Amino acid sequence: MLQNKIPIGLNFVSSKHRNGFNFRYMKREIVVIDREKCNGCGICIPNCHEGALQMIDDKATLVSELMCDGLGACIGHCPEGAITIEEREAEAYDEILTLKGMLINGGRNVVLAHLKHLKDYNEKEYLHQAFDYLKENAANIDFDVNELIYEVKSHGKKEEAKGNPYLQNLVINQKSEKLACGCPGEESKSLVVEQVKNNATIDASSQLTHWPVQLHLINPNASFFQDCDLLLSADCVAYTMGNFHSKYLKGKKLAIACPKLDSNTDVYIEKLIHMVDNANINTITVMRMEVPCCGGLLQMVQLALQKTKRKVPVKLLTISSTGEVLEEKWV
Repeated sequence: MLQNKIPIGLNFVSSKHRNGFNFRYMKREIVVIDREKCNGCGICIPNCHEGALQMIDDKATLVSELMCDGLGACIGHCPEGAITIEEREAEAYDEILTLKGMLINGGRNVVLAHLKHLKDYNEKEYLHQAFDYLKENAANIDFDVNELIYEVKSHGKKEEAKGNPYLQNLVINQKSEKLACGCPGEESKSLVVEQVKNNATIDASSQLTHWPVQLHLINPNASFFQDCDLLLSADCVAYTMGNFHSKYLKGKKLAIACPKLDSNTDVYIEKLIHMVDNANINTITVMRMEVPCCGGLLQMVQLALQKTKRKVPVKLLTISSTGEVLEEKWV
């Protein structure tokens, strides 16, 4: 149970009696985030290895005090000095008190993130406590409790593949490189782009040559990454640029990521290291959006190259929200 997981930074202080009950008190070092100072860059999120921080309403938020180890790994990554460590005496974890505080101070999105966090850590007892409390007090809560509970229960379930119309003009090479997990969405496939004879439709044709493309899902050992030019793109880039396929993706292998919302980005760095040293990729083109939080994409590449045996050229393109190239340079 959660109360048995005593993170680093906790010291048992005392037991106190109140109204016939015994309460455990502890000295705990807890991360505190000043939401006024936080600019929503999200750089601290991947540096909290316990997963206690999440972006909620464009602000870094501590969604689980219990899982915070108090070591402050995220502090050195905050450019605004919005994160500090506070030591205080606290009772053993109480889900209902925690939930009440979130309902008052955080609202629906913070409650939702907290409950998903409990589900991720398989804390069924506390999750049931939270559900029961929400149902009992639904009349006094300013959001749809049943809808929120359904969203939490659905969290983590994989949807059935619905097909991808974007790939309808591609011929799929049946030779594939399956991953050990067997998930169809993670099965590496080489895709052969059909030649389009009508010049008027060339810009509309896909230049995607493989699947999957999300950096968590790609297999760095896949043959199509050998000796390639890699395009590492922020998720939003392709949605802003009408000529993304014809001008920027053509002739390259694609990997996409979101440095603000993706978790466990250390895996991204390890995969990039593998592709540089083992797949012998030739170049890396990084396409990021103009927003500050997107800068983490280039940072991941630079961190990877600090650990590689080989060095490869890196080009950076910064894209505006209207699809314009604001900057293009080798870094």
